[in-house]
Amino acid sequence: MPNNAVPNSTSHAAERVRGFLASPRTMLIGGRWVPAASGETFESLDPATGRVLTTVPAGGAPDVDRAVAAAERAFDDPAWRDLTPLERGRMLDRLADLIEENADELALLEAQDNGKPVAVARMVDVGASVKLFRYFAGWPSKLEGSTIPVSPRAGMRVLNYTVHEPVGVVGAIVPWNFPMSMACWKLAPALAAGNTVVLKPAEETSLSTLRLGELVAEAGFPDGVVNIVTGYGRVAGQAIADHGRIAKVAFTGSTEVGRTVARAATGNLKKVTLELGGKSPNIVLPDADPELVARGAADAIFFNQGQVCTAGSRLYVHEKIYDDVLAAVVERAKSIVVGPGTDPATQMGPLVSARQRDRVAGYVRSGTEEGGRIAVGGGRPDGLDSAYDDGYFLAPTVFEDTDHGMRVVQEEIFGPVLVAMNWRDEDDLVAKANDTPYGLSAGVWTNDVRAAHRIAGAIKAGTVWVNCYNLTDPASPFGGFKQSGWGREMGREVLGNYTETKSVWVNLT
Repeated sequence: MPNNAVPNSTSHAAERVRGFLASPRTMLIGGRWVPAASGETFESLDPATGRVLTTVPAGGAPDVDRAVAAAERAFDDPAWRDLTPLERGRMLDRLADLIEENADELALLEAQDNGKPVAVARMVDVGASVKLFRYFAGWPSKLEGSTIPVSPRAGMRVLNYTVHEPVGVVGAIVPWNFPMSMACWKLAPALAAGNTVVLKPAEETSLSTLRLGELVAEAGFPDGVVNIVTGYGRVAGQAIADHGRIAKVAFTGSTEVGRTVARAATGNLKKVTLELGGKSPNIVLPDADPELVARGAADAIFFNQGQVCTAGSRLYVHEKIYDDVLAAVVERAKSIVVGPGTDPATQMGPLVSARQRDRVAGYVRSGTEEGGRIAVGGGRPDGLDSAYDDGYFLAPTVFEDTDHGMRVVQEEIFGPVLVAMNWRDEDDLVAKANDTPYGLSAGVWTNDVRAAHRIAGAIKAGTVWVNCYNLTDPASPFGGFKQSGWGREMGREVLGNYTETKSVWVNLT
């Protein structure tokens, strides 16, 4: 299979992807596609084969400087600054149209670059991106201020009102697990509020974001409104976090790197939002249906190869139904078709990189060394074609006989590894569910509505799903408690992160 091979079964989309990969990629700065100032590049690899897809610029601080300067010019340019709210909304809608029109190509490119199943990329990554721009296209005309009945000094008549203004240049740093949709989580509200953006995709998965940049230009956004700088996080990402003329940074990634971003932002006290890690409890009450739970629990941990910040990685099942639920989860894990993301039959693809595969495998070793027992998985899946011998595959894995002192229970693994535990006392259950530095999400499975509300209220997490898992929507805020982050993505709440509130006082006396 040649380096840039794409399955023939997707015809036109495959041809477009082959064409996109046929030449080295460049960065989008000020409306122009340019190499890194240093001329350096790095390779983008296919996780299913380990082979090179194409090369990408290794941008650095000079490139971030160029992008910030371009974003500043665009922010002050009447072509962007003076657009009416309805015109800005129409531009966002046009971008949604273009993503939808190119959905098959974008999904195949995402599957090849990230490793995820193409069906997941089509439904989740591309589908969510379209919905985000559709939703936020309605917001520019609704960013309303207030008139406030203030009480000035006696004898004065004062009009006090507020307006919401864009913050300026936004730096957006996005992860590799949902490359394009995470970029859109930042772009859509930032642009709706009238900002300009310097966007850095993850070095492992830059390709769909660069293709998105082409669609941004096609949608008619003025030059410099959206800039894309590719490169390593420790270089280009750090330069964005450090930059004194970036007004706000939106970061999604690990808690460890989030701390670095927060420290760097103190230089000019830029606004920061952080969507970070999780170690989410998935709680099963004794009245739940074991088969329904098994389906939901398997989806919660094995979706996107477990490379999800909300992954339901800790499964707490009441002792009365623990054996039934665990047996059903194990059977589901065994039935998952593991293969290259570009194969339509694949249900779980490879991990994103050799480094990530080795990291997750290290946790599997740690779990067994600390006394856990592997009920299924733990190694490379059987039955893969020899063409994928160098791919970064790991079978769906389930641990039992675990306790709260183990690393696999306490730390975020970010892979297809589930730890299962039983419980008897609800107070002890809640204490253990909250016994983690994270607080991103949780699941509850029960037919008892009172118990569902009671436990949802006791769990310290930004999102709690009841009898479902991993549902999100552009209209609903998303984010975490504790070390799972600062602020919220999506919904009405996110717009406060991309605007400044100005209070205006007018003496009418």
